[in-house]
Amino acid sequence: MKKPTDIGTNRTGIKASPLDSKKTLEGARDSKLVDPGDAGMLADERMEWSQTADPVGTMPPPGTFKGTVKTVAGKLKGNEPNVFVDKLGERLAFERTGVRLYEALLCKLAAANVHEGGPTREEIEHIRDEELQHFKILKESIESLGGDPTTMTPCADITAVASSGILKVLSDPRSTLTQCLEAILIAELTDNDAWVMLTNLADGLGKADLAERFRQAMSEEEEHLMLVRTWVSAGVNGQAGIVPTPPQPQATH
Repeated sequence: MKKPTDIGTNRTGIKASPLDSKKTLEGARDSKLVDPGDAGMLADERMEWSQTADPVGTMPPPGTFKGTVKTVAGKLKGNEPNVFVDKLGERLAFERTGVRLYEALLCKLAAANVHEGGPTREEIEHIRDEELQHFKILKESIESLGGDPTTMTPCADITAVASSGILKVLSDPRSTLTQCLEAILIAELTDNDAWVMLTNLADGLGKADLAERFRQAMSEEEEHLMLVRTWVSAGVNGQAGIVPTPPQPQATH
């Protein structure tokens, strides 16, 4: 099997065919089909659509009497509880996807030649199990507010679209373990910031019990990020032939 860094038949670059590339450049310069303007009409059209289009989705009405009471009570205080529930739904969808990402990563691991410092099966399974536990925390949090955890909230919908490329990388049989880890790194960076925001929202809305649970999840997500960063670095350095530098002993006084 070839490696992505092996020399192959990649002819996507313009230098692969100097004669044809010269004709392409000349054709682009001489073309009368493209308006040489500043794309102002396109920007105006996008702006108009953005001002008049309906949102991607809306929040459902509270599914329980408890949820109705909490929503009304929050609005009386000047808060918007639906913003919190929307972000809870977003994280719940993301954590569910996270479990699937790490399940797919286990398949990549089984097929890979792992470089020194790369992940072990036990480490990946540990992260997967914590992602599942975070999903359960979010499900319980939504239910405690009288919401329905099976609802696709607007933010959950947007996040699913934004992260669909990560899923495609993990499910592509041609992608390598390192490439998949780099894709998961994108997810973990997003996940870490999102947990910080969710914890701050819980604190701001006076949900101290939820905020405490979120802080524990946030701490575990920070560990996930650190591990994935380490694995990516080990994979890239290993492919480049860079020998890991052994840790230096600490000076004693």
